[in-house]
Amino acid sequence: MDHVMANITQQFIDWYEKATGIYISADTMAGKSETGSFPDPELVWSFLFKPGFFGTAKVIDGSQRVIEELNKKYEVFIVSSAMEFPQSLPEKFEWLAKNFPFIKWQQIAFCGSKKLIKGDIMIDDHLKNLEFFDGKKILFAAPHNVLAQGYTRVNNWDEVATMLL
Repeated sequence: MDHVMANITQQFIDWYEKATGIYISADTMAGKSETGSFPDPELVWSFLFKPGFFGTAKVIDGSQRVIEELNKKYEVFIVSSAMEFPQSLPEKFEWLAKNFPFIKWQQIAFCGSKKLIKGDIMIDDHLKNLEFFDGKKILFAAPHNVLAQGYTRVNNWDEVATMLL
């Protein structure tokens, strides 16, 4: 979900600016860890434990339209390593229901590790989630993974549509 469907990069930027008055451009985050792009990474890390952080994230452009079409052609599951931030579980569930109403509760898997996941295709922003996956691996571009190589990369949901639809 995060950085693939939910624009967590922008959420970090917005919350950091609100907390400190300092605006960090997404362009300056390229190649850095998600929290390492900010002068106070501990503050950014704390956002992940605050109510509302996950529930108010913006939807990544094109994701609703393309995932709805993918859902007609494939058996789609939304997987999130949400257990690290247990308070995120209800927020993520409600966020999906609001923004992706065509995804049924049976298609949602909140887990601790995506090593458990088996399937034909995985679209993810983190190499740690793709490296153990046995199917087709698609790396969804995010500032923290711009230097990653060795994976099929997509920059947006239109590219996903071209590839899979």
